This record gives sequence, C-alpha cells and structure tokens, in this order.
Amino acid sequence: MNAMTTFIEGLPKAELHLHIEGTLEPGLMFEIGRRNAIDLPFASVEGLRAAYRFRNLQDFLDIYYRGLQVLLTERDFYDLTWAYLEKVSKQNVLHTEIFFDPQAHTGRGVPFATVIGGIHRALLDGREKLGISAKIIMCFLRHLDQDDAMETLDQALPYKDRIVAVGLDSTETGHPPDKFKDVFDRARREGFLAVAHAGEEGPAAYVWQAVDVLHVARVDHGNRCLDDEALVGHLARTRMPLTVCPLSNLKLGVVKDLKSHPLREMMEKDLLVTVNSDDPAYFGGYVNENYRAVQQALGLTKGQLYGLARNSFRASFLGPLEKEAFIARLDRYVARNRA
Repeated sequence: MNAMTTFIEGLPKAELHLHIEGTLEPGLMFEIGRRNAIDLPFASVEGLRAAYRFRNLQDFLDIYYRGLQVLLTERDFYDLTWAYLEKVSKQNVLHTEIFFDPQAHTGRGVPFATVIGGIHRALLDGREKLGISAKIIMCFLRHLDQDDAMETLDQALPYKDRIVAVGLDSTETGHPPDKFKDVFDRARREGFLAVAHAGEEGPAAYVWQAVDVLHVARVDHGNRCLDDEALVGHLARTRMPLTVCPLSNLKLGVVKDLKSHPLREMMEKDLLVTVNSDDPAYFGGYVNENYRAVQQALGLTKGQLYGLARNSFRASFLGPLEKEAFIARLDRYVARNRA
C-alpha cells in the first residue's frame, strides 16, 4: 500500500450520496433470497456480478430493482444497512446520510414501517457499536407520478423524527425536477430538508430546477452544471454542495474514463464538491475506492483530498457543533500526516 492510499484509508470523512439498496452485495442478495425462498434469475454470485455491465442509468436500474425483490422483512433491511455500516466503519466514514426508496418496496407490498424500522434500528446500533453518526433521506422515484410521491410522503409523516430530508432519484431523462414541485413544497412545510439528483444524465436546466423550483439544500451529482457558466457561478456563490460519484459516473457511461471526470474542473471553479459511492455494490467501490480512483486519475494532492473530506462534513445535515467536531478530528489527522 503506497503512502497516498494509506492517507486516504485513514482520512476521516462523511458520505452524503449513498443508496442503501445499492449496497446489496451479491452474496447478501443470495443469502436473503434463500432465507425468503425467492429465486434469483442467476445461477451464482459470480453470474450475478457478470451481469453488472451497464451502458447507462436505465440498464443499471433494471437489474437494481430486480435485486430488491429479496428484501421483505425488517431483518432484511437491518442486515442490509448493518453490512454497509460495518464496511465503511473500516474506511473511516464518521458520518453517513443514506437514501432509501420506499416506493420500490411499498409498491410490491412491503410496509413502509418495515423498511424504515430495519434501517433505523441498524443505524442506532451503528452509532452505539461502531461510532458512526447517520441520517436518513427518503427519495421519491421520479419515473412514478407526483400523486404516488404524495402518498409516500403521507406514509412518512409518522416517522418525521427519523427522516431528515426528502430526495429525488431513479430515471432522470424525461423526468425533470419541476414535475415534483408540489410534493417538495409540502415536504418542506412539514419540516423536511430537500435534495435531488440532477445533472447526471439530465441537462444543466434540471440543476436549475432543483435549485429554483425544489429549493434543495444539496444537488446530487450535478456534473452537467459545467455546461452553464451562469449556473456554475450561482452554485459557487451560494456554496451549494454537489455530491459527486466518480465510479458510478464511469460505470454508467456518464464519463468515458476517470481522467476526463469533471471533478477537478469543479474544484477549480470553487464548487463545494464531495466524493461519494452512490451504489457501491454495483459500481465496484465504496467511498475510499472512489477517493483512490480520482486521486490516481486526476493526480489530486493530499491538500485537495483534505478539501474534499472537509467539504463532506460542511455539506452534511449535521448541526454546527457536530460539523466543527468532525472537522477538528480531520484537521488533527492531516496535521499528523503532512509529509
């Protein structure tokens, strides 16, 4: 292990763009499938991994939703979340803000309470046993209509103390953020913060809509913001965070290779960017693998990696004192590893 890899491994960091369903590793998928007597259309773990060749976002979503069929009980959602927490606790992730997609489960008959119950219980254990701080973000599926999202918001209201924000994910192309204006307006009135996937495959105009129509506190992905100079200026001035996912972008064909990834340009334009893993079981790497990949491809320095980690805490939904405590811990680590 070289010095830069060692530095990344020990770097205290937060993860802000992580779909908990996207952490369902093939081995766990088969284990839960057997437990629930659900047959998967793959002969083995190796056969399932071999299917992870995606040309675009929709190719990925097709297999992603198929895998979710094994998740039925609160134990399943607990095991899924706990497996993620155990993995990232070894990567020095101190805080995580995880997405979940309730419609992907309630639409097949799994109660909302089952989903949130398992995830929440695992996060409580993660804080107690692993020392990981966590928050939950509930996403609406943008390929479904706003009425369905409204119904999901109704189901979430009894769990407001467990959910910090609402988000927007799934198929971006053809489903602009303003399609969900009313449900986001209502969610904010109910006290939820807001985030939204925008500018991954969709145009810069979708990022504008996420900011101006949905009034998000963070933009998830945001790569295409670079197509619009005025948008870049606005995002920089307002310190709007962008949760960038390099290996996801590579795996889904958003970029041809990581050397052409826009992360460096975003940093040079003073955008508040963070590095995250998105759906790591499908895209070949958790957060440290993403840090390592962009460091090698873009030649990032320790100082730039520090800036990305610092941004991850600054962009989080933690309170000011919690942010400062984590950043102080980061600063102490970097001070010990300046060479």
